[in-house]
Amino acid sequence: MDKRNIPFSPPDMSILEVEEVKDAILSGWITTGPRTKEFEKRISQYVGTNKTVCLNSATAAMELTLHVLGVGPGDEVIVPAYTYTASCSVIYHVGATPVMIDCAKDSFEMDYDRLADLITEKTKVIIPVDIAGIVCNYEKIYEAIESKKHLFKPSNDIQKAFNRVIVMADCAHGFGAIQNGLHAGVIADFTCYSFHAVKNLTTAEGGAATWKSIEGIDDEDIYKQYQLLSLHGQTKDALHKNQLGAWEYDIVSPAYKCNMTDIMAAIGLVQLDRYEDMLKWRHEIIERYNEAFKDLPVTVLNHKGETHRSSGHLFLLRVNGIDETKRNEIIIKMAEKGVACNVHYKPLPMMSAYKNLGFDIKDYPNAYAQYINEITLPLYSKLTNEDVDYIIQCFRDSLEECGCC
Repeated sequence: MDKRNIPFSPPDMSILEVEEVKDAILSGWITTGPRTKEFEKRISQYVGTNKTVCLNSATAAMELTLHVLGVGPGDEVIVPAYTYTASCSVIYHVGATPVMIDCAKDSFEMDYDRLADLITEKTKVIIPVDIAGIVCNYEKIYEAIESKKHLFKPSNDIQKAFNRVIVMADCAHGFGAIQNGLHAGVIADFTCYSFHAVKNLTTAEGGAATWKSIEGIDDEDIYKQYQLLSLHGQTKDALHKNQLGAWEYDIVSPAYKCNMTDIMAAIGLVQLDRYEDMLKWRHEIIERYNEAFKDLPVTVLNHKGETHRSSGHLFLLRVNGIDETKRNEIIIKMAEKGVACNVHYKPLPMMSAYKNLGFDIKDYPNAYAQYINEITLPLYSKLTNEDVDYIIQCFRDSLEECGCC
């Protein structure tokens, strides 16, 4: 078999995206404007919410959501130890305290059975992570929240409207995932997406926040809060300021600058048009991987069943019975064959920033066990049938060469 060069996760771009971006540039309006507003509307239509706000990253979406929810110093936010730093760093950004939770044994998801024990009078938000695009078990999360509802102490109107711990999904991987007939977006209270270059649907850089309507709280008021936070606290965005004679504005808070541009939204609009076909091919690749690896000593994730469909964002697998050294050896063997693999994730307590903040991986044994033998294979909509065949053969050969089968 001839050697191929297969990168890990290139974006799936077509001439359609090129034409839409060209039209956006030539329209004379390239920052936040009509295409961004249309993209927000289309996202809400796709997932089933009333309002969505588009921003420059999922990180911004999560951080601004914490601000909207009134989370700050003295508050605690529960977050998995097995995730990327963005899930946790935003908690520090707003001055709150992260409380890390270990994985359940042999799972990439948090240990739901321990969740209630971590909820205190200071807990305001839980951040589940829909890793690989597989929706978490939100039923168990809400059960844990309900069991400790009597401890909740609201500190503003939106917290009073919930009168319980609020769930903000880190759905960076999960746009398009479905559970029990519901899209990721109407399962958690608030849901934050990533449209980064490596994501299924990309705007080069970008993200969005959407939410289920809250009794007693106007969706438009929440949207306006996001807008103010993302545009320096300015009461008019550039589109409205640009209208004849409408220059005057106010600054109501010293806020942030993290809006989405119309150039980014132009890419997103076309990606959304193509998205279901892209998801379909991702799932066909997953099925081929699953079938090809049935006889190997590996554990794979369940991306599709009667009650759920993942977004097919990542193909995580674990090679049974190996350690970190052997796992890295396999990844190097794959690289020598031209196939780029990855690891999702090195748990946060293993990172210098979090070790320096007092976290110790010894306190998260299940997360460590998931990490040491995890390998992520390429999975994206630009892969050809021949690419998939090559990846499968290279992986089988690499396991054999490393003495794993």
